[in-house]
Amino acid sequence: MGNRKSKTYKIILSGGGTGGHIYPAIAIANELKKRFPDAEFLFVGAKDRMEMEKVPQAGYHIKGLWISGIQRKLTLKNLSFPFKVISSLWNARKIIKSFKPNVAIGTGGFASGPLLQMAASSNIPTLIQEQNSYPGITNKLLSKKAKKICVAYDGLDRFFPKEKIIKTGNPVRQGLLDIDSKTVEAKNFFNLKHGKNTLLVIGGSLGSRRINELIEKELDFFDTQNVQIIWQCGKLYYQQYKIYNNTNNVQVFEFLNNMDFAYAAADVVISRAGASSVSELCIVGKPVIFIPSPNVAEDHQTKNAMAIVNKDAALLIKEEDLDADFENKFLQLVASREKQRELGQNIKKLALVNATKQIADEVEKLLKSHIPSSQKEETNKNE
Repeated sequence: MGNRKSKTYKIILSGGGTGGHIYPAIAIANELKKRFPDAEFLFVGAKDRMEMEKVPQAGYHIKGLWISGIQRKLTLKNLSFPFKVISSLWNARKIIKSFKPNVAIGTGGFASGPLLQMAASSNIPTLIQEQNSYPGITNKLLSKKAKKICVAYDGLDRFFPKEKIIKTGNPVRQGLLDIDSKTVEAKNFFNLKHGKNTLLVIGGSLGSRRINELIEKELDFFDTQNVQIIWQCGKLYYQQYKIYNNTNNVQVFEFLNNMDFAYAAADVVISRAGASSVSELCIVGKPVIFIPSPNVAEDHQTKNAMAIVNKDAALLIKEEDLDADFENKFLQLVASREKQRELGQNIKKLALVNATKQIADEVEKLLKSHIPSSQKEETNKNE
């Protein structure tokens, strides 16, 4: 395919709300940009969410829609929800009419619903990248009109049309593919002691209140166990927990920009079980204790974690059991090199390392098979 042709491609992507939806969208865009250097890219996000900052940092344009999720409890916020939906559908339609994309890609998050809905109704081929083992209501609705659905788990034909599903895995940051070679450099980067157990705590980009409370409560326990900690407490909690920075072998971070080093330095990881975290941890291949968030739609995180735990590839502690079980389970894991090795090897077997390339392959097929009518007319005129 000559470069002249790639000039015409316009690709629109939507994903956001959390890092778990944004980074996969950026990874897919980066892969497509390598293949089609002249293609034009546009991201669509939710106005006040973190994608409005992260996407421009990655070098892409983004437009924001006025949209949010519906609150599970009856609140005043829900009164504005129908207006937000109407506004975001209207604006998504305007964006599509002016940008004229050849393909629309959704990786989840509030804005991807209206965008993919409007793309599909304008006969633009859509691809959904479903990250969870249990899809949310938006993707179930969008799947009816989507051309392709890229998934990371088995058994999703319970929710989606079987003929559209391709199991690709979730896109992850490329720097994670070879962390074993970085251990020494990573421990030096964080000023960690070699030969001492290192615990990495990740509660998602915004942070997890319950995990942070647990770590604070157990700091003395970790100290007695000779454990040093890299603690990513999240944007919402950094002011509260930064007082522990550099005390008792603890380093507190709002956000970790060097995730590859953080994983490379860790002996044991405590993590939420969002889909992209789970995919990253499979590639990283370290022993993990999952503490799923119970406050997410359809209890996604517990289902994501159980898909790993059922293959003897991680441990899981529910939030309600932390006080009773945490110290016991943590001690058993830290004390047994054998158990650490077993969990690390088993979780690595579940890694799907070529996800980004495979998803880009599917996008490429859609681009090649679908020429919009406006371009067909131009071709006919030129003949």
